[in-house]
Amino acid sequence: MKRLKVIRLYQSEESNQNEFMKSINSSLNVKTNYQKVTEDLEWIDLMELTIPYIGNILKNPNRFIINEEEIVKIELARRITVDSIKHLSKNTNFIQDFDQKTGDVKPSKILNINKEESYDTYENRFIYTLIQNMKFFISKRKKILEGRKAIKERSNKQIDYTGISKIANENISIKIELTTNKEEKCTISDTIARIERLEQQIQDLTSSETYKIIDKKHIALVVSPIKRTNVILKNVNFQYAVKLWNYMQQNIDDKTKEVKSRRNFSDDKEMKELVDETFLLDYLIVNSLDKGQADTLEKKQAKQQITNKVLEKILYSNDNLTEEQLKDIISKTYKTMKHKNMATIAEVQRVFKEHIDYYLKQIK
Repeated sequence: MKRLKVIRLYQSEESNQNEFMKSINSSLNVKTNYQKVTEDLEWIDLMELTIPYIGNILKNPNRFIINEEEIVKIELARRITVDSIKHLSKNTNFIQDFDQKTGDVKPSKILNINKEESYDTYENRFIYTLIQNMKFFISKRKKILEGRKAIKERSNKQIDYTGISKIANENISIKIELTTNKEEKCTISDTIARIERLEQQIQDLTSSETYKIIDKKHIALVVSPIKRTNVILKNVNFQYAVKLWNYMQQNIDDKTKEVKSRRNFSDDKEMKELVDETFLLDYLIVNSLDKGQADTLEKKQAKQQITNKVLEKILYSNDNLTEEQLKDIISKTYKTMKHKNMATIAEVQRVFKEHIDYYLKQIK
């Protein structure tokens, strides 16, 4: 309904509208200021994806057996193996006594072999180094994030418009100043919460037994490029770990993007035409107030004229009519006309009902 009112305004007095638009002299100035920050959160997604695979590697670490050989006195030997006997047969100088009757040999010294599991493999050193790099990477990005302003998107616009026009002897002027401000903040708290969960997950990795053993050995860290061993190439867990390694190597710097834009321009043709039309609409709205008041006044005047003529005719037909008698005539006339109108309405309703009933019977 509101749109229809606007349409009616435009449909009235088209000649005046054309004159108004031809007489417009206006100017338009526009200022815009735009800023947008696109956060780099890809590294968080990748770490969240990879940490479970690193956990799988630490649960089943790559290791090998180290044999430590040592010549010790016979009383200090912990375990005599086949290799110990072979070594003694080759080194008879270690034989202290030999019983020819029984064939018993009593050595003074013997080869002792200690077997020990070692975690000092290239694959384990790679995973250990990867975890250290992750901790450093997270610490660096967290500091950058905490130091950044919490603005994700900001947009400010301002329009200044002045215009004058003329219809006949009527001068019209307008001045518009419109500003818009929009600001959207980054959800830094959500990002920080995700980073803190990553830190906790990495803490869980460093609490594993395998990590503690490797950490105590003070093994040498690995550097790029990563060696393509059979385990690293074929094991799915290591494939995800290598992907994260390469990403951190290639994305040391923060990739958060900040876009800024400022524009100042005047009298843009299309925009200016639109605002000129709003100037016309504003004028039509204001002008409609006078028209509404004029219509109301004309109606009141017409009613008064009709009432005066009726009273003149009544008084002319009877000069001796008193005020009370006049009121009585008007009252009776009002009641009669009202009853007549009601009777007419009732008759219309009756006829209408008969036709409806007849129509329904035909349908049945």
